[in-house]
Amino acid sequence: MTSHPNHQPRAPGELKAALRRCRSAFAGVAILSGLLNVLYLTGSFFMLQVYDRVLPSRSVPTLIGLCVIALVLYAFQGVMDVLRARILTRVGGALDEELSGRSFQLGMKLPLVAPNVDSAQPSRDLDTVRGFLSGTGPSALFDLPWLPLYLAICFAFHPTIGWTVLAGGTVLVALTFLTERLTKAPVERSANLGQQRLSLAETYRRNAEVMRSMGMEGRLSRRWSLANGAFRAEQARGADVGAALGAFSKTFRMALQSGVLAVGAYLVVNQQASGGIIIAGSILSARALAPIELAITQWKGFVAARHGWNRLSDLLQAMPAEAMPLPLPKPEREIVLEGVVVVPPGSTAATVQGASFRLEAGQGLGVIGPSASGKSSLIRAIVGAWRPERGAVRLDGGALDQWSPERLGAHVGYLPQDVQLFAGTIAENIARFDEAASAEAVIDAARAAGVHELILRLPKGYETEVGEGGRALSAGQRQRVGLARALYGRPFLVVLDEPNSNLDGDGEEALTHAIMSVRLRGGIAVVVAHRPSALTALNLVLVMQDGRIAQFGPKEEVLGIPLTRPAIATAAASASVPAQRSTAFPASIAGAA
Repeated sequence: MTSHPNHQPRAPGELKAALRRCRSAFAGVAILSGLLNVLYLTGSFFMLQVYDRVLPSRSVPTLIGLCVIALVLYAFQGVMDVLRARILTRVGGALDEELSGRSFQLGMKLPLVAPNVDSAQPSRDLDTVRGFLSGTGPSALFDLPWLPLYLAICFAFHPTIGWTVLAGGTVLVALTFLTERLTKAPVERSANLGQQRLSLAETYRRNAEVMRSMGMEGRLSRRWSLANGAFRAEQARGADVGAALGAFSKTFRMALQSGVLAVGAYLVVNQQASGGIIIAGSILSARALAPIELAITQWKGFVAARHGWNRLSDLLQAMPAEAMPLPLPKPEREIVLEGVVVVPPGSTAATVQGASFRLEAGQGLGVIGPSASGKSSLIRAIVGAWRPERGAVRLDGGALDQWSPERLGAHVGYLPQDVQLFAGTIAENIARFDEAASAEAVIDAARAAGVHELILRLPKGYETEVGEGGRALSAGQRQRVGLARALYGRPFLVVLDEPNSNLDGDGEEALTHAIMSVRLRGGIAVVVAHRPSALTALNLVLVMQDGRIAQFGPKEEVLGIPLTRPAIATAAASASVPAQRSTAFPASIAGAA
């Protein structure tokens, strides 16, 4: 089952909760950062001691002792730096491990509730957040709080050096905020344009045959080039701003280091500081401002991670994880629609209004009507793909939202208009990729769909790879394999949307047989039909007009009563149906179902 954000309570932030569970790791990173920033003082104090103690005393043992101490401290610094990086990498990995399943579920739900949103965006946002946490950006953020320590030591060397470093740090902090202000809009625009570009590319890839056969490649290529050019321009604008400010901050920091050196030299000349202060102050100022410069360099990644974090957090709260309801017994009696109103995702207009009817076990319903009358919307609500805006669909008294998607799916077989198979073997597709599926169950479904012999004639039989979307099979073969998938496990409710659109005579006969077998074993079959032959094995007919149920009842009664609007559909005017089955539509709706 899918859920509309407006119908669900907002849940606590799952991202924040996941990070809170990593707080011990962040505490370790904070401790390591503190030790590292103390060890970063090694170079400054080493130079200070060399200039103020070793050179005046010309003591080689003192120099050797200082070198040994410095090497040991540098070794500890290197080990801790590696440990900090490894911890941050594993924090990113832990976050991904905990939320990758939820982000994938979001990607599967988005087309059902918000078709205009890129379904791959949650996974990309999680990748962005994980990549930032695993990079050098967080290290700079953990180092920034230690800036006052370096400033305090600079002031301890001499107030003039301290004020010089403070002034330089203020300029760099201002550059950081300027970087945020100037890069925010380009980064957001480039992200949106990049999403549009990827969406266009995926659409064109899926329709490559149409593009080639009708000479549309050049024109659509120019449209993609325009989208790509706009994306590239925004990306370049943001990169230019970030690079310019990053280069300026780097140049300014180098100039500031030389300025501190000059200030130290001035103080030495005026006998206000020792010679070691010149070098130590210069090195310390560079170390103090390094986290700011690194933060500016990583600002683009930080902004991207923040936007990804906000988008993913909003989606996780708008579409909370569904609680596992109490398992209901296997349905075996009826399906009831109670005043169902269906509004397609991303739309505000209802395509089905006030649909109410009841089907009992062993019955078969044919849904007919003109194009855009709400037939497909109705059956999407029946199988639980779309949640009704109002009303309820009930299986044996239980509304569909009282079932978990996995348990409900085991009792529902669905064949949509556009049959899409998944990359894998025919057997895997029929078994719905159930790892515990038995060969007998797969073959039973194939035989019920009348496709067993067809599969055996393929080069590898049931182990034939169908390719992405089932490209290795013809449209008719995909439809028949899709029918077998719908019948796998002998589901109680089987819903077929135009199941004979790509079938030949043998395929239609097999379809009729399959529908009748569902009814004979006590199941319910619902078939959207545009050709009279699809109604052969059904006993009830429902006519949709303008989103409402115009007629509902036994097939012979409904098809024998002229409708208020002539010509309900346009597809089966010349369809030939065996006379003994008496399934041809009456003149008022023949060829119109």
